[in-house]
Formats: sequence, C-alpha cells, structure tokens
Amino acid sequence: MRLIQEAPDLSAYLAADEVVDHRHPLVRETAARLADRAMGSYDYARMAFEFVRDAIPHSQDSGDLRVTWRASDVLGRRTGICYAKAHALAALLRAGDVPTAFCYQNLGVVHGLVAVRLRGAWHRQDPRGNRPGIDAQFSLDGERLAFTPDAASNEMDHPVLYAAPHPVVLNALRAAPDRPHLWRTLPAAL
Repeated sequence: MRLIQEAPDLSAYLAADEVVDHRHPLVRETAARLADRAMGSYDYARMAFEFVRDAIPHSQDSGDLRVTWRASDVLGRRTGICYAKAHALAALLRAGDVPTAFCYQNLGVVHGLVAVRLRGAWHRQDPRGNRPGIDAQFSLDGERLAFTPDAASNEMDHPVLYAAPHPVVLNALRAAPDRPHLWRTLPAAL
C-alpha cells in the first residue's frame, strides 16, 4: 500500500497540540528517560513503541473503564484504547524529533495506529498492546501490526497519514464518559 502524506511539510508531523501535548512535563520526562538509554533515533522510536505497547494496558484488555485521549493523560493514567495509545506514542516520538503520523484501519470499526518517518520513509506501527493472537512489533522491514484487514469482509487499510488525530476518532473519545459508552459509539468509518 502506498501511504499518502496529508501535509506536505514534515514539520506538521512534529507539532504539539491539545491531544499530542508533547510539551507537557510528564511527556517530556518520559521521553527523556527513554532518550537516555537510546542509541539514536531508531532505537529511541523502538523503545517508545515498546513502552506504550507494553507499559500502558489497552483498556479493553485490562477491564479499565476510563477513557483517555490526551497523550499526557494516557501516560499518567496508564490506560487507553488503540487511539489513545497512538496519541501517547506520537507525543513521545515527536518529543524525540521523530516525525509521526496518525493512520487508521477499518476492521468493522476504525482502528488507530501511527506511522513513523525513519530512514527516509514512513513505517506503520501499532502500539495497541499484545495478547494471545496479537503480536505487534516495531519494524522498519515489513509491517508487524496487530491486525491484517480482511478484504472479503470489507476491511481495509486507510492510506492517508494524518498530522493530527482524525476528528471522527477524537469526537468519539471526547464524548465518551466511560469505555462501555465508547464501545457503543466507536466510529465505523472515517
């Protein structure tokens, strides 16, 4: 699949905003801890990915009813669904000067992931969190995502790389008082 960069200027994929609040002290502190152990951008990106994938449980898997959407809240509360975990990973990566985009799959509902710009190309990564049957890994040599869309079921990868989270996704997160409500209102399409 050919990925389509929504914003022509890479600086858009390093920006901070209300969701990707990489200037927040908790995001900066977490990024600094990771950077202290990293040996370059690739190593930092891999470590940030593994931190979000493994240290922040997917709220559905853990049974956590809280809904998070702002990167600093995801890091502080240590919970989030795929979208929220993508927001946290994007904030950590952007804090480390790694251009990061938001991208999506339609799997009956919209699933969120990120793409990182390393070694001159975009590479999609899925920090959703592993469990039996899901083995997402950081990779620049072929995708190792949590899910593969089933074309026969009308599932698909969206090729657009967004500089900010898609408004449909963000609106669903912000409107949900808890995860059960969010599960009933997850977007089915972008």
